[in-house]
Amino acid sequence: MSFLGPPELLLQIWVCKIIWLAGIPTGLYAFVHALLQRADAFTAVGKLSKPAWLGITGAGVVLLAVLTTGPLTIIWIIALVAVLVYLVDVRPKVTEVQKGSSW
Repeated sequence: MSFLGPPELLLQIWVCKIIWLAGIPTGLYAFVHALLQRADAFTAVGKLSKPAWLGITGAGVVLLAVLTTGPLTIIWIIALVAVLVYLVDVRPKVTEVQKGSSW
């Protein structure tokens, strides 16, 4: 065992740091995307309102930027999941409804 801890723990720490660092620009992208969309597109696809998603993605970015490590790691992970929900579920539907159907 080294002074810094077991190698498995160091690997976990580095993986968390990489995910955290990748989450900040991802959250910024989600926030900017939500900001640039029409408000009626969110309700047209049956999702939360535009202000709600701006709040969720904005809070996610702030939490990702402020909380780095330690016992509060679970909070930035929750923030990242919220941002990813927007990107995976809401963003495609909002984008599709604004483009119109391709049928």
